[in-house]
Amino acid sequence: MPPRKKRRPASGDDLSAKKSRHDSMYRKYDSTRIKTEEEAFSSKRCLEWFYEYAGTDDVVGPEGMEKFCEDIGVEPENVVMLVLAWKLDAQNMGYFTLQEWLKGMTSLQCDTTEKLRNTLDYLRSLLNDSTNFKLIYRYAFDFARQSKYKVINKDQWCNVLEFSRTINLDLSNYDEDGAWPVLLDEFVEWYKDKQMS
Repeated sequence: MPPRKKRRPASGDDLSAKKSRHDSMYRKYDSTRIKTEEEAFSSKRCLEWFYEYAGTDDVVGPEGMEKFCEDIGVEPENVVMLVLAWKLDAQNMGYFTLQEWLKGMTSLQCDTTEKLRNTLDYLRSLLNDSTNFKLIYRYAFDFARQSKYKVINKDQWCNVLEFSRTINLDLSNYDEDGAWPVLLDEFVEWYKDKQMS
């Protein structure tokens, strides 16, 4: 039996097959592109989001901050707000300036409430890293201090962190002749007196 001749596709057949493949690839690309545009960070969207809380000012103040916290589902005193303030490099507690907002939210790639809500676990996780924790702890000293009057200096503030990490809860390994500041010596003395009474 002679070998069968292969039918050569007509030029129209070939074009329609190519066009069909091309169309399906374009649809895949197009749907990916649309999704990516929605997910991509937008400075314009971030700016509009800022003014939802700032009103006509260039700063989100206490009232705007209250609404902001409510929208992202976090109490204002929650530690994650301190971490967020640190990421935004905010200079004053209860306030985010336009510049702080844009710089910080750009670094977090958040331009909507939903994106920030999805980032909260990441912000909380930063506290589990000892290097970040130390940086956030040090940042909190200047951030939480609302006047230039110091009740505790920065050196003492940092020593409190070291104390909390190295001294046992029962203070059994506290060396009174160590290089701890007087503030902590006084605390230990007060604590031991309290335990005896």
